[in-house]
Amino acid sequence: MRVAVLGAGGTIAPAIVRDLATSEEVDELALLDLDLARAEEVARTQGAGKARAARVDASSEASGEASLASALEGVGALVNSAGYRVNLDAMRACLAAGCHYVDLGGLYWMTKRQLELDPEFERAGLLAVLGTGSAPGKTNLMAAHGASTLGQSVDSIHVSAAGRDPDPPPGESFPYALRTLLDEATMAPIAVRDGVALELEPLADGGEVDFGEPIGPASTIYTLHSETLTLPETYGAGEASFRLSLSPAVERRLRQLVDADPGEVASVAAAAQRPSASTVSVHVVEVSGAARSVRVRSITEPHLDWGLGGGIVSTATPAAAAVRLLARGAVAARGAQPPERCLDPESMFAELEARGVRFETEVTEEVQKR
Repeated sequence: MRVAVLGAGGTIAPAIVRDLATSEEVDELALLDLDLARAEEVARTQGAGKARAARVDASSEASGEASLASALEGVGALVNSAGYRVNLDAMRACLAAGCHYVDLGGLYWMTKRQLELDPEFERAGLLAVLGTGSAPGKTNLMAAHGASTLGQSVDSIHVSAAGRDPDPPPGESFPYALRTLLDEATMAPIAVRDGVALELEPLADGGEVDFGEPIGPASTIYTLHSETLTLPETYGAGEASFRLSLSPAVERRLRQLVDADPGEVASVAAAAQRPSASTVSVHVVEVSGAARSVRVRSITEPHLDWGLGGGIVSTATPAAAAVRLLARGAVAARGAQPPERCLDPESMFAELEARGVRFETEVTEEVQKR
């Protein structure tokens, strides 16, 4: 399959490119970005001879050779690792070009709009997997695994994510795109309580979560994520939440930038360094019913063979795994769907474990009241 990666010069894309370049299902990679030089660097360092870079404008106003739809001619699947604001434009370009679509998430409100394109993708015989990074993505599949293991109706699904960089680069560094991180911090988080989606205060205290080794107990904040949109509907859960744990330095800087003007944010984002190759990522999903609870934990440590940290690899590998399954014809679903409705969690886990991701499942017969 010929695969395109949009936003190829960004933080997560190098790991996506490396993963796909080492996948036998992928014959050729088209690395697309507004910044051609950065995309060319990723092609050179991570493309294993399969990748070619091109400058592309994903906005709907672009036309001619620079348009995304033109760049997708002959492509079997697009992985959109660009900022979530272009998700709808990228999906429409895929419809025009006739290729499958995979992205890393649309927070909450963007995902809601993307789901409206489900009939168009189904009619076209195409699949759009909405939110196939670490969170959303891997967390959705962990919830699917937890719900299956639970073996009874689901009352609650609580998702927690944590990342740490023990050897941060000089200057400032963020786990993923600063603008997306700021949106998560400034837009009201959504939590489902008693079956009702409620807006919380931005940066609301989420309490302490024990992430296990190597992070351990850590403070969290509620942030806006699409898991609380799709998981309650998929499994009929009356309670759902998403909490994020950042390093104290990153959280402190994020709070400082919440009220910064756009120019300052753009300057900080442009100067930010990619995370080091030492990062680690941990996700915990708790799925509970009336009489038991299932806790699913994933750990992604640095991928030494790739020279890339676990935080980036954790987000990249689910998207690449979904592409491999599509290329093999192992995914029958069509339309625009969140991962838990179209991807088999056990098949995805096997793909991710081959890339160094570890999963643990713990069942508790007596649910502790929150």
